[in-house]
Amino acid sequence: MSATRRVLVIGGVAGGATAAARLRRLDERAEIVVFDKGPYVSFANCGLPYYVGDVIRDEQKLLVASPELFRDRFNIDVRTGHEVLSIDRQRHTLAVKDLRTGVVAEERWDALVLAPGASAIRPPVPGIDLPGIFSVRTIPDSRRLREWLSARTCQTALIVGGGFIGLEMAENLAHRGLAVTIVEKAAQLLPPLDAEMAEPLRAHLVARGVTLRLGEGVHAFARGGGDSLVATTDAGTRLSADLIVLAIGVRPETGLAREAGLALGQRGGIAVDESMRTSDPAIWAVGDAVETVDVVTGQHQIVPLAGPANRQGRVAAESIAGRGTHFRGVQGTAVCGAFGLTVALTGAAKRHYKGPASPITTRSTCTRAITSAITRARSRSTSRCSSAARTDGCSAPRRWAKRAWRSASTSSPWPSSWAAPCTT
Repeated sequence: MSATRRVLVIGGVAGGATAAARLRRLDERAEIVVFDKGPYVSFANCGLPYYVGDVIRDEQKLLVASPELFRDRFNIDVRTGHEVLSIDRQRHTLAVKDLRTGVVAEERWDALVLAPGASAIRPPVPGIDLPGIFSVRTIPDSRRLREWLSARTCQTALIVGGGFIGLEMAENLAHRGLAVTIVEKAAQLLPPLDAEMAEPLRAHLVARGVTLRLGEGVHAFARGGGDSLVATTDAGTRLSADLIVLAIGVRPETGLAREAGLALGQRGGIAVDESMRTSDPAIWAVGDAVETVDVVTGQHQIVPLAGPANRQGRVAAESIAGRGTHFRGVQGTAVCGAFGLTVALTGAAKRHYKGPASPITTRSTCTRAITSAITRARSRSTSRCSSAARTDGCSAPRRWAKRAWRSASTSSPWPSSWAAPCTT
């Protein structure tokens, strides 16, 4: 690789930071610059609910790497508080705005990595921007929620969405003494789970005092008495709470790619090949904004998880360096804690699988084996939250998942046509 080659990375956290660090290991001469519009380039976003819940009390424990660490250890120039406004593919330049000074500068690149991530979904319903309605996607988001709790005597919380973040927020707000209600539009918690696996989770949360309203969506928010808020569901129910957390999901940040004329995939994510290269041969993309193939179903998916983002970052870096590494796809392995219960899943739910019938009959057995194995592994962990805070994207759940896969594969035979599973 030429000594003058300049590689720019848009976005940090899991995908972008990994791509930059891996590329430095492969090439000591390239100039590598990372731009991130937020104040932190690498943080443990899976620790945010536990920071809100005061399980993690020191915000600094959420930080994985600082710009100074990237500079001193890797000779990588990290510029936080810098927003990339546009990409000029013909001239190989970026327009970058320093959010502190307002100055817009032009930056040249020879290779470009897009890692813009995803943003929390905030549906356009009445009252969505009222004070007291929060998303938990970044450290500043969680800080604002902590400040709201500290400044008021909050007794009730409403969580819109019963996915991973919704469950972890329910646990942590209950840990702070709040009565929690979860509203989920699907008929079950954790929609990626098979229905029979979601039922024990529902019963467990109810036993722990969580109020569940499944099969209901929220179509409006309004002020209630005092500082309270009122959410109206599509069933006509009015739910009052002292604070509301939106945990509906995330949407890939594809604006820059779309405006630059890069191809988007079937589900709206940035289209990439097995080397994480976009439709422009000089531009790669990784992380929550990209669309990849589900190795179980063969369908295109957007999977906003740190594990795949880290691996995609490594693959992109190796491709830039001229290596022939390929990303095999995703299978959506995830682990979530909820009131002492560990819920784990991997692969597609049986309702999404359209191949031979044999995987359907074994998947629930395998899922139970995975859950059991991960529960045992987790019980041996001294502190899941401190582990989460020490690594970008929580390596601890991935370690539990790897152990669980080994256990599950011995107790539930997978079809011989399936490749040997790995956590993705």
